[in-house]
Amino acid sequence: MSVEAKIFTLLSPLVDGRVFPGFAPDGTERPYITWQQFGGHVITLVAKEVPEKQNGFFQVNVWSGLSDEVDSLALQIEAAFITAADFSAKPMVAPVSQNEPDLGLYGKRMEFTVWSDR
Repeated sequence: MSVEAKIFTLLSPLVDGRVFPGFAPDGTERPYITWQQFGGHVITLVAKEVPEKQNGFFQVNVWSGLSDEVDSLALQIEAAFITAADFSAKPMVAPVSQNEPDLGLYGKRMEFTVWSDR
């Protein structure tokens, strides 16, 4: 299973499966989570072998119409990543608040470094 599939499986129970790579479709019920990979550390072995592990930097966003709900879900997301059984992850920075006033959305952006099997 890919690390992306593992992230979907990890986060889905928090928002009844409303977890999307990149962006959520118009009209998605709130709250929901979006995520994207934005690089990672490259492993290059001297022996020219393919490494067994891979690293990725993942941005995870939680969106809701209620700021309290966003705060609660952000804590749950952080805990889920830190305690994940299928990969090793840690936060890279503290969560950043976001909002989209035209859409009536509150959000939090979190960034994690994730090590997983290839």
